[in-house]
Amino acid sequence: MGFQTEGAAKEYFKIEESKVLKIPESMNYDEGALVEPLTVACHALRRSGIELKDKNILILGAGTIGNLVAQVAKAKGAAKVMITDISKFRLNLAKECGIDITLDVSKYDLKEEIVKEFGIKKADLILECVGSQVTINDAINNARKGSDIIVVGVYPEEVRVNIGFVQDRELRLIGTLMYKEEDYLDAIDLIANKKIKADKLITDYFEFKDYNLAYKHIEKRKDKAMKVMINLSE
Repeated sequence: MGFQTEGAAKEYFKIEESKVLKIPESMNYDEGALVEPLTVACHALRRSGIELKDKNILILGAGTIGNLVAQVAKAKGAAKVMITDISKFRLNLAKECGIDITLDVSKYDLKEEIVKEFGIKKADLILECVGSQVTINDAINNARKGSDIIVVGVYPEEVRVNIGFVQDRELRLIGTLMYKEEDYLDAIDLIANKKIKADKLITDYFEFKDYNLAYKHIEKRKDKAMKVMINLSE
């Protein structure tokens, strides 16, 4: 859910100057509302600690955060980015955003497609952006020996993973949550310089008086509602 305003602000509140980051005048309010989720993606990739240029990146989950992670990886110079999902809508949207490979894992074998697209060395980095038992296992089972898996998805319940396999393959599971100021600055820069197609992620608009309908809409159309904006200008 995002919020955007146009015209004169209706309310004001004080905040410490050190906690405020100014967005460029060239950035519209829709783009400004997407800075925060993009910052999540920037921080997740920063957690890897590797140079993304010329790397092959696998992203499990093509929701809003997964899409933005993929776009940031491309903006940072990744050689190839593969993103997976079971939603045709989300995969088509990822393709429109410039992602190299979109894979419907309900129709194609993930292991085979990884080798087909990346070669026997597989992905240099895997990011799990769903938060489910299936996708974390997919990440672990398809990681090459000694590689990193960034855990981006939020898990609603405990999951079981094959720790013995993680140990044997010398994998690293790296958690990520929230962000730092440097990630915000990175996100603002990426949007301001048109390196991210932020506008394509906005699927719906609602007036503030209809905010309850907006949440019902999201619940009803989970696979097609990406960023839903509530207009505060009226």
